Amino acid sequence: MKKILVPTDFSDSAINATRAAADIARKTNAELILLHIIELPQEGTDAIQQGFEIPEIMFFKQHAEQKLTEASTSPDLHGLTVYAVLKLGRTLNNVTEVAEVNDVDLIVMGSHGASGYKEFFIGSNAEKIVRNSQTPVLVVKNDASELKYEKVIFATDFLVENEEALAKAILVLKGFEIKPHFLMVNTVNNFKPTHVAEEIALNFFKENNITDYDFTIYNDLDIEKGIINFAEKIDADLIAMGTHGRKGFSKFINGSISEDIVNHASKSVLTFKI
Repeated sequence: MKKILVPTDFSDSAINATRAAADIARKTNAELILLHIIELPQEGTDAIQQGFEIPEIMFFKQHAEQKLTEASTSPDLHGLTVYAVLKLGRTLNNVTEVAEVNDVDLIVMGSHGASGYKEFFIGSNAEKIVRNSQTPVLVVKNDASELKYEKVIFATDFLVENEEALAKAILVLKGFEIKPHFLMVNTVNNFKPTHVAEEIALNFFKENNITDYDFTIYNDLDIEKGIINFAEKIDADLIAMGTHGRKGFSKFINGSISEDIVNHASKSVLTFKI
């Protein structure tokens, strides 16, 4: 892993995400890019608010530059290579653009928990980034001082279509220096006998040269409940899962499910596009 992007609004949840990203950066010798976006109402496109005058924009910009400098020189980031980037515009466009232009390996975002996103992540910004980003996205929950990645659930149906994306996901997981716990959720609508599910999984591990892992088949009413309930059962530190956005995840995980888990799970969530 070479580069990690951290969108920040300087809130407590964003600071937690920055600390988590710094920990990963130290383990992988990666560079950090701190990104702050001044998301101003746009003339002609915002029916409620009027656009800001130039002096107001400059005031916001100068204040943001000061906060971004303070964040990038925080003791939490001591010893790391850190770049500070300030953008004006829409959150989704700027996050995905900065990630693509800089060939970022991981986006790390903060969250206030299952109750939803506030401040920087107003509305569905976080969900849109998860849905649209070609770069893996780590959504950090809870206090970063308590973050551990010793128990990581990798939720999948083992029918991954994009081998390159899978390799990137495995690389990110290796950055946490953990052994992934692969999870297949069995539901009434998509039921597989145990011996069939095990054969699918074992073929997957063999074809992708995965040798160090745990594996569980878990029965539940639906995919989202199965992933969240199993994560709570084993007290997982992180849930990892793939998404095709709105196109579905090999008939198993679609965009809405991955976004719902990002919103509802009390655990941190890593999503990657396949």
